[in-house]
Amino acid sequence: MVVFPNRQIVHIKGEVTLDLKIVFFIIAGVGVSLLAFLFVSWLYMWIKKQPSDNPKIAEMGKYIRQGAMTFLKKEYIILAKFAGVVSLFIFVFLPKPIWQDNLANTIGDHIGVVVAYILGNVFSGIAGYIGITIATVANIKTAEAAKQGIRPSFLCGFRGGAVMGLAVVGASLLGIGLAYLVFMATENSLLMLGFSFGASSLALFAKAGGGIFTKTADISADLVGKVELGIPEDDPRNPAVIADNVGDNVGDVAGMGADLFDSNVAAMTAALVMAANLGSAGDIKKNTMMIFAFASIGLLSSLIGIFLARMGKKDDPTLALNTSTYITTGLFLGLSAAATAIFKFSWRVWGASTLGLLVGVLIGIVTDYFTNDTMRPVQNVAKASQSGPAFTILSGVSYGFLSVLPAMIGIAVSALGAFYLCVPLGEGYGMFGISMSAVGMLSIVGMIISNDAYGPIVDNARGLAEMGGLGDEVLERADSLDSAGNTVKAITKGFAIGAAGLTVIALLGAFMSEVNEAAEALGLDKISGFDIVDPLVFFGLIIGAAVPAVFSAMQILGVDRNAQRMVKEIHRQFDEIPGLKEGKEGVIPEYDKCIVIATHGAIRELIPAGLFAIIITLVVGFVGGVRAMGGFLTGNIVSGLLLALFMSNSGGLWDNSKKYIEAGNVGGKGSEAHKAAVVGDTVGDPFKDTAGPSINTQITVVSLVASLMGALFLAYSIIN
Repeated sequence: MVVFPNRQIVHIKGEVTLDLKIVFFIIAGVGVSLLAFLFVSWLYMWIKKQPSDNPKIAEMGKYIRQGAMTFLKKEYIILAKFAGVVSLFIFVFLPKPIWQDNLANTIGDHIGVVVAYILGNVFSGIAGYIGITIATVANIKTAEAAKQGIRPSFLCGFRGGAVMGLAVVGASLLGIGLAYLVFMATENSLLMLGFSFGASSLALFAKAGGGIFTKTADISADLVGKVELGIPEDDPRNPAVIADNVGDNVGDVAGMGADLFDSNVAAMTAALVMAANLGSAGDIKKNTMMIFAFASIGLLSSLIGIFLARMGKKDDPTLALNTSTYITTGLFLGLSAAATAIFKFSWRVWGASTLGLLVGVLIGIVTDYFTNDTMRPVQNVAKASQSGPAFTILSGVSYGFLSVLPAMIGIAVSALGAFYLCVPLGEGYGMFGISMSAVGMLSIVGMIISNDAYGPIVDNARGLAEMGGLGDEVLERADSLDSAGNTVKAITKGFAIGAAGLTVIALLGAFMSEVNEAAEALGLDKISGFDIVDPLVFFGLIIGAAVPAVFSAMQILGVDRNAQRMVKEIHRQFDEIPGLKEGKEGVIPEYDKCIVIATHGAIRELIPAGLFAIIITLVVGFVGGVRAMGGFLTGNIVSGLLLALFMSNSGGLWDNSKKYIEAGNVGGKGSEAHKAAVVGDTVGDPFKDTAGPSINTQITVVSLVASLMGALFLAYSIIN
C-alpha cells in the first residue's frame, strides 16, 4: 500500500501471503482457461474445414480480411507508442515518485507495475487479434453454408463468434490469475490495478477507433448507395461496401471483445483488491478463493453452453442464441451454488453474484423489448417514418430515453441488494458484495461475447452472399441470421453497459479502499462516503457528469468528419470510373481508397477522446484531491450509464426499424418511410456502435486511473 508520512510516499507491504489453497484455485482457473483455448483451436479448425468454392466470395472475403488486418496493425502500432509513453509515466510515479527514495532499492516495484500494465495491453490485444482472425474466415464459410440451409450457416456463424468469446474470457482469467500470483509474491496491489488499467486503456482506444472506422464506412455506404442511388445495401458497385464489412470486424468483433475483456478484468480486479483488505487472513483467503472459483465456473458454463448450441426445429436463430444463454446461466447458478456448499463459501456473497447475473439477464430482456422488430417500439418508429425523418428521430429518441429507466433501476437494485446482503458479514463487505455482483453479471461473458461476435460475422456473410450472387433463397436465410444478429448485438450492448455500471461502482469501492489504507497510515480519518453538500465533492460531481457527453461528442464528430471525406470519394468514383454506376461487367470500384480513408480517419480521431478522459481525471484529482475525485467518479458513472444506455438502445431501435421496413412492412424498400428510416439509422449508427459502447470503457478507465493515482491525489492535491 502507499502511505504518506510527512507527505512522502512510502511503499508498505500488504497482508496477503502466498497460500496454497488460493494457488490451487488460481491453477484451476488457469486450467479452465487452457481448456477453453483447446476448444477454441478445435472450433477454428472445424470452421476452416467447412466447404467454400465461390471465387467471387473468396475474392471479396480476401479484401475484407486484408483491410481488417491492415487497420488492426496500424491501430496497434499507434497504441503501442501510447502505451510506451504511459509506461514511462507509471515508472516515474508508481508506486511512488522515484525522487523520494533510492531508485536502486525500489526499481523492482516500479518495473513490476509497468510490466503489469504492458501485459494488460498485450492480453487485450491478443484477444482482439484472435477475434479478427476467425471472424474473417467464418464470414466466408457462413455465407457458403447458407447454400446448404440455415442450420449449418447458423452453426458456422455462432462457432466463429464463440472463438472470440472463449478467447477473451480465457485470456482475462489467465492474465488475472498470473498477475495475482505475482501480487501475492510481492504483496503489491498496484500490480493488479496496473494490469486492469492496461486492458482498459487498450480497450478504450480499440473501441473508439473501431467504432469510428465502422460507422464512417456504414454511414457513407448507406447515404450514397441506399438514399441517393437506391442500390442494395451490399451492392459490389458501392466503393464503400468492403470498408463497411471491414468495419464490422474491427468495431463489433475486436472493439466489443476488448470492451468486455476490460470489464471482466476490472470486475475481478476490484473484487480481489477489496478482498485483500477484508477481515482476518482466513476471510481474505476464502473471499479470494470464491472470486477465482466463480470466474472459472462461469467460463466452464459458457464452454458447455457453446458446445450444446444448436438451432431447433423452428429454425429460429434468435431462439437458439437465447436458449444457449439461458442454459449457460442455469449451469453457472447450479455449479456456483454447489461450489459454495462444498467449499463453505458465504451464501450471502453467492446471493450477491446471483443477483448481478439475474439483473444482467433482465437488462437483456428490456433491451430486446426496445430493439426487437417484433415489438411495438421498433414498429411504432417504423410507422412514424412515413411522416418523414424528423418523426423517425423524435420517436427514436423518445423510446431510447424510456429504455434507460428499467436498466438503471436494475443496476441500482443489484448494487443496493448486493450491498445489504453482504453488510452483515462485516466492515467493507457491502462494497465487496457489489463487486461480486459485477463478477456474477460477467460470469457468462464468454457466451455473451459469442452472441455479440456472431452478429458481425453473419452481417458480413449476408453481404458476401449478395456480392457472390448466391440467389434469393440464400439471401433470405442470410437475412434471417442477420436479423437475429442485430437483435442479439443490441442485447449484448445493454448487458455490457450494465456490467460496466456494477464494475465501476465496485472500482469506486477499490478507490476508497486504497485511499483509506493510506489515510490510516497518516492518522487521517477514513472515507466512508462522499457528501455532495461538500463543495469539493460537488465540484468533482459536476465535472465528472459532463465528461461522458464531451467524450461522446468528440467521437461522433470524428465519424461525421470522416464520413464526409468518404462520401466525396464515393461520388468521385461513381463520376470518374466509366460503367461503375451502371454495373458494367469487369468494372471494379477502388475499394482500397475507402478503406484507407476510414483507417486514417479512425487513427487520427481515436487518441484525442481517450486522452481527454484521462487528462481531466488527473486534473480534477490534483486540484481537488480524493474528495473531488469521489464526486468526479460518481458523476461520471451516473451520467455515463445514462448516455450509454440511451445511445445504444436508440441506435439499435433505429437500425431494426429500417430492417423492419426493408422486410416489406410500412411501404418496404424504396418508400419514403424507408428513406426516413435510413436517415434514422445513420444517426443511430455512431450512437450504438461508436459513442455508446465506448462510454463503458471510459468510465472504467477513469475509475482505474483514480485507484492507481489515489495516493498521489491525497499527497499532492492543491485543495485538500
